[in-house]
This record gives sequence, C-alpha cells and structure tokens, in this order.
Amino acid sequence: MSVKILTSTLIGLDAFRQDPLNALQQADQGTLAVLQDYAPVMYAVTPERLAQLLALEAAAQQPNDVTLDESLFDDAPAAIHTPVGKFAMYDGWQPDADFSRQAAIWGVALSEPVTATELAAFVAYWQAEGRLFHHVQWQQKLARSLQMNRAVHGGQPKRDITQLPNPDRTIPDGFRGE
Repeated sequence: MSVKILTSTLIGLDAFRQDPLNALQQADQGTLAVLQDYAPVMYAVTPERLAQLLALEAAAQQPNDVTLDESLFDDAPAAIHTPVGKFAMYDGWQPDADFSRQAAIWGVALSEPVTATELAAFVAYWQAEGRLFHHVQWQQKLARSLQMNRAVHGGQPKRDITQLPNPDRTIPDGFRGE
C-alpha cells in the first residue's frame, strides 16, 4: 500500500513518545509525521505552523475545506523501506529483498531463501514475545533462527508433512519377495 507523507520530517511512534516536544522543535517547517509499521499514524504541528495553516485557510475563504501549504507536498512518493527506530514484531513484516546477502555478511549462509512458513513461524513467535528491536536486529534474529532450525534438518527448510512421499518400488538385490 502506498502512502503519501505530507512532511519531510519523520519519527517513529516510540521515539516520539519518549520526547515529543524536542522532536517537534526539530521538525522541518514545524510539521512532523509520526510513523508506526511503515505508515503515518498522526501528524504533529507547532503552534506557529498551525497559525500559518489557519491563515491560509482564512485567506482562501474556504472554511469547510482544509488548505495546506504546497511545500508540504512532494510529487515523488516517500519510500520508507524500514520502520523507524525499535518496534515490536507485527503481521506482514518482511525482511529486506537482499536478506540472503545480508545473512551471508553476518556469517549465516542460507542455501535457500526464507519460506513463507518459516517467516510466519518466526513472526508468530516474536509477536507473542512483544520485544522491541530495530529492523536490522529482527533480520539478524531471523537469519540465526533459520540457521539453527535448518541445521536440525540438514541445512534445508523443514519438510512439509502434508506432502506424500513417492516410495521406491524396486526390489533390492538378494531379496526374493516371497
């Protein structure tokens, strides 16, 4: 889902909760987008910026419509590839596209990419834990988890237990089959 962010100053919800006044004072043009899970959950504006926006609305003589400064709009959509700051695991979390390469840099050589079931199990476990980590830390945890789980299964993803095996129908030498 694509989201248009109306300011160039971004902050994670957890970081904003820790020091909202300082974050707002450092915001470009007095406007701040507060993000959680890649998406804005709210905007914060300074009293000065609010006064500017209300003056623009009064000048436009459109009391029922909100008019915003054009400098807030950016034609190119803001690309946010990772959540800002630490966050709890959530449904839909995905590692980066180059996860296998990054895992190799961290010393975890993955013979196959992460499967949907492995990712779902990882996300479900860590959602229940409720711990907070940065995106890179979550990826490192996923890489180590895959390494440990696959070591039990000879370096391969866990076998699908719903798949029916194809038996060998040859008769071994020396076996009469009577």
